[in-house]
Amino acid sequence: MTKDYILASGSIHRKQLLSSAGFEPKEIVTADIDETPNPNETPTDYVKRMALSKANAVRTLKPNDIILAADTIVLCNDKIIQKSKNDEEQRQVMKFLSGTKHSVLTAVCLIDKDGRTYQEMSETGVSIKPLSDKEIDLYVQSKRWVGCCGYNNDGIMESFTEGFYGSYSGLVGIPLCIVRELFDKVGLL
Repeated sequence: MTKDYILASGSIHRKQLLSSAGFEPKEIVTADIDETPNPNETPTDYVKRMALSKANAVRTLKPNDIILAADTIVLCNDKIIQKSKNDEEQRQVMKFLSGTKHSVLTAVCLIDKDGRTYQEMSETGVSIKPLSDKEIDLYVQSKRWVGCCGYNNDGIMESFTEGFYGSYSGLVGIPLCIVRELFDKVGLL
């Protein structure tokens, strides 16, 4: 069912998750923002700022609409994993994440028609098995990581995930429980 909001994200996974829960956006508008972390910015502050920046960027284009935005980061050993630009960078990311327990933080921002901003965040803990060079090469060659920070946790990567706690939809890209709560606050449900 289409809802009266704009999704400020080009993520296929976010759109699929939202649609599967009956939260089909009326339009998708991607936000082109600077994703550089600020000096001394905490990972939580960073991911919340990114979601808010995306929502605000689309709000300037669509000032009379409800805007939903999200941002997801992988956090391992207090280091934010940024999007890889090439296969070698992704290979290094996979070596870094191999055998770790780390967090996936997803911030959600909703701006209502009156310009009020609502923000929430989910944290999902993930345990990745130790990866062989062959497994790392298999994942890198799959290109499932392109456009994602760290990795995309479906398909091949799911077979490397020993376990997780928290929101599965937050791990994939947008925590649906939080979306439902925010939509309820602004009367979309």
